[in-house]
Amino acid sequence: MRHYEAPADLLKDRVILVTGASTGVGAAVAEACASHGATVILLARRVKWLEKVYDRIVAAGNPEPAIMPMDLATAGEQEFNHAASVIERQLKRLDGIVHCAALDDSLSPMEVDTVDNYTKRLRVNVVAPFGLTKACLPLLKAAEDASIVVTSESHAAHPAAYWNGLSSTRAAMEHAALGWSDEWSRFDNLRVNILVPGVINSPFRSRTHPGEFKDNLPKPESLVSDYLFLLGPDGKQTRGQRIVVHEG
Repeated sequence: MRHYEAPADLLKDRVILVTGASTGVGAAVAEACASHGATVILLARRVKWLEKVYDRIVAAGNPEPAIMPMDLATAGEQEFNHAASVIERQLKRLDGIVHCAALDDSLSPMEVDTVDNYTKRLRVNVVAPFGLTKACLPLLKAAEDASIVVTSESHAAHPAAYWNGLSSTRAAMEHAALGWSDEWSRFDNLRVNILVPGVINSPFRSRTHPGEFKDNLPKPESLVSDYLFLLGPDGKQTRGQRIVVHEG
């Protein structure tokens, strides 16, 4: 995967939903999918930021994306089902979901965290990916080759002080994704994988490591070949894997 060079038409005629598509990894993945032929559904909370990604995709001459504003911290089953019905009605298909949205707020000792904050993390990091995937499952099952990629975080496998609110919810999402993969192993056309970016120059790392010199760290764009491999037909035999991109 590290040396994968995606064909220019890798995702031609496919529809890919990317959550957290307004910034960081989500934006980079969305733009890469569009540049390889996909019609991308851009899902995030901030419409103005989504519009910037939309404009960059269109300016590059790629297929026109769709914008789907949604606050995953408050969305429920009705909102997820509505999103799936809009995709079916307007785009007629769905070939993949990339879950990049996550609530990675500031680190803190457990004793100063709150139930409300923890519940909000659970909703964004676990409940929303479950609800959105469940709502879209009929569309994914109907696709000739469908791929779900769950973006995780290194601490999900390495709990540490002050990271518990993040690491425990990310770990829960990883367990869910691997369970889905096993449950759907009978489907040749539907696969699930977990991708862990590792140490990258991201907005979240700027908050957790404010004094770090980040110019020499990999940027979100360094991950796109891995996502493209997992989304395209070349990654069809890769399923139920937890893939760490940048160790460190």
